[in-house]
Amino acid sequence: MEENGQESELIRVVIVEDNQYIREGWETILDSDSQIVVKSVFRDCESALESDDIEWCDIILLDIQLPGIMGTEGVEKFLEINPSLSIIMISVMEDSQHIFEALQNGAIGYLIKKVGPDELIQAVKDAYEGGSPMSPIIARKVIASMQTQPKKKEKLDLTDREQEVLRLLAEGNSYSAIAEEIYLSVDGVGYHIRNIYRKLQVNSKAEAVAKGLANGLIKMAES
Repeated sequence: MEENGQESELIRVVIVEDNQYIREGWETILDSDSQIVVKSVFRDCESALESDDIEWCDIILLDIQLPGIMGTEGVEKFLEINPSLSIIMISVMEDSQHIFEALQNGAIGYLIKKVGPDELIQAVKDAYEGGSPMSPIIARKVIASMQTQPKKKEKLDLTDREQEVLRLLAEGNSYSAIAEEIYLSVDGVGYHIRNIYRKLQVNSKAEAVAKGLANGLIKMAES
């Protein structure tokens, strides 16, 4: 790939996974798509943290159960280097503790390792466009957890349009998909999301969705 021109338009991915077979499989799958390039692969967080690629890549696919630094801890360390990163956890671990720890630390998506090739490619593209890709079983756990929390509602003053944007964000839509749905520009969607973060006093999509669900501002459609 060229360093200038075509490559500058590609989605740049780093993979951190200790299983060589899985690591190479993900690399092959993602490199088969013309919009994605895998820049580096690592078997642990320590070696990835030493790489210059972290400073300018777009997406990290990050396992949780790694030798040395756990992936849930690595999320924060990677974001300290590059706050604009989108980090997708991919793990065999489906327990709520690891899911919420990863999301609270700054991950924007969570997939289970039996993810199919097409789903993996789409998850990377969705994350790049501002979405929050999650395997259905993980999304169900997140929603179930929020719905079982005590219903202590704060008085949160979101406009109807802001609540609509928050609901679409909770469904995993990218900024561009939300813009198309509500007939706004992408910049207009960004403006509403900034207002939502300010009013809810949160700093991430995961926090905004969690607070919105806990306070009855959004309701997920039943499947």
